[in-house]
Amino acid sequence: MNPWLRYAITALLAAILILFTIRKTNFVVPKSWSHLAPQSSSGLPTKVIVIGKLEYEDTTWVSRDLPEWQNAVYTVDNTSATLHTPMNKGRESIAYLTYIIDNYDSLPDTVLFLHSHRDGEFRAWHVDNEGHDNVESVKALRLDYVAESGYVNLRCGIFPGCNHEVQPFRSPPIDGLEVEHAMHDAWKFMFPGEELPKEIGVPCCAQFAVSKKQILARPKTDYERYRNWVIETQLHDLLSGRVMEYLWHIIFGKESI
Repeated sequence: MNPWLRYAITALLAAILILFTIRKTNFVVPKSWSHLAPQSSSGLPTKVIVIGKLEYEDTTWVSRDLPEWQNAVYTVDNTSATLHTPMNKGRESIAYLTYIIDNYDSLPDTVLFLHSHRDGEFRAWHVDNEGHDNVESVKALRLDYVAESGYVNLRCGIFPGCNHEVQPFRSPPIDGLEVEHAMHDAWKFMFPGEELPKEIGVPCCAQFAVSKKQILARPKTDYERYRNWVIETQLHDLLSGRVMEYLWHIIFGKESI
């Protein structure tokens, strides 16, 4: 074959390939989506798993065992990581809120907030299925129910956390119930002008799914205020995380109990 003809054919095929690739990837993937998954007709992924992890923790199980989900895994103790939080405080809450703030204008249909562990009777005792396996819990999740309800706790068991776990006005106060003592100032900061409920209860332990519509029911400034509380509060890491654990369902439109 004439060398010039061979060159022309090669160039033409390369151009066709480039055009095809551009047509297939004509949307910009937000920086926090780290694993490709099926897209909706809008070009945005329909579902994302959000996790906060310590640098040493292995979260490769998410991409390996739940490949149909995108994931955004935030490292909370290394600000040089590709996805990271402003600081390591408030347990998983700092990662959850950072994701919402970073992606408020480009949210998927469903956001699933999970812990970094997959399974294990010790670390994942609160995952109430046989084997305490988060992968099985995710696979059993009904996305149509999430869309209908807005917020769905992944834990079905009511203990600990329900029904009247937190009673901020308990009289007399009980020593050791730090969450109750901390709730007054936290509520005033996060929900200014709203009355603090007499009782708050929700199944533990801050693993839940939320619809895009439910997240957008609050303005971005609300989530920025919640994260500012986590960062600025004098409460230690565990206690600030526990306070948030009892507020997620309220943040996402549910009654206090």
